[in-house]
Amino acid sequence: GFVSVEGPYREWGEFTTRPLLFEGRGLELNYSTSGGGGIQVEIQHDEGEPVEGFGLSDCPVIFGDKIEGNVAWMGDGDLGGLSGEPIRLRIRLRDAHLYAFRFVS
Repeated sequence: GFVSVEGPYREWGEFTTRPLLFEGRGLELNYSTSGGGGIQVEIQHDEGEPVEGFGLSDCPVIFGDKIEGNVAWMGDGDLGGLSGEPIRLRIRLRDAHLYAFRFVS
């Protein structure tokens, strides 16, 4: 079977990853939300502080059902400047399933 992180129906749930090193310029999610659900992603420095321009308030709510859905912050999804640096992902979900994420070139 498949495994997912599931956000609750009535409110936002969230989790934060351990520090990650990545290569690439973008972030893709494999997700499914209800019509009223959504996902937001924040990029944090290793210490847990949001990276300027990549906070939750900079990430429009993502909704739908995609295998390779791109994440963009205020229209910009280019993470190339952070490639090779330790970061954390803070992910908020409401009535949504997140199956996987990956960094892409």
